[in-house]
Amino acid sequence: MAKLYFYYASMNAGKSTTLLQADFNYRERGMQTMLWPAKLDDRSDDKAIESRIGLGADAHRFEDSTDLWERVNASHAVEPLDCVLIDEAQFLTKEQVWQCARLADEAAVPVLCYGLRTDFQGELFPGSASLLGIADSLVELKAVCHCGRKASMNLRVDEGGAAVKAGAQTEIGGNDRYVALCRRHFSEALDG
Repeated sequence: MAKLYFYYASMNAGKSTTLLQADFNYRERGMQTMLWPAKLDDRSDDKAIESRIGLGADAHRFEDSTDLWERVNASHAVEPLDCVLIDEAQFLTKEQVWQCARLADEAAVPVLCYGLRTDFQGELFPGSASLLGIADSLVELKAVCHCGRKASMNLRVDEGGAAVKAGAQTEIGGNDRYVALCRRHFSEALDG
């Protein structure tokens, strides 16, 4: 039975690397996969999905208007898919999360989603909230705070490294804009 999975973590936990490893494992066994990152994350020039350690792969890109059920199911009808892997799943809409569930339930295609749980203010992203609510399997990937504790929060910083307390929920960036911290150091940074 196919399932909907949500692998979540803070920044720098290796979500994209883990996704690419899973894709490699499927393909190494002769299985067909389909990769989907968010279109709004355009940091990679060559690859649609790229990890900080240099791994990458070409992929389709989703935006709010993308009907994942329709697009994936159409490809699945031509060449059966063994797995769909979605990066930056926090940017999925609620409707797209339900489309992913339908792919698992009706098309019998496992869907593995990887993304952030919360934003820079500790608030759930809409896609993450929906996945936390309906995914068959929830897996937390671990990152490490500078103190050695588990990093579960994403601190947005300005050019000088100071904590940013307000702004749009979505601002694409890497280590130049975000620091993964434990809850204690996240709270101290916002208070300090």
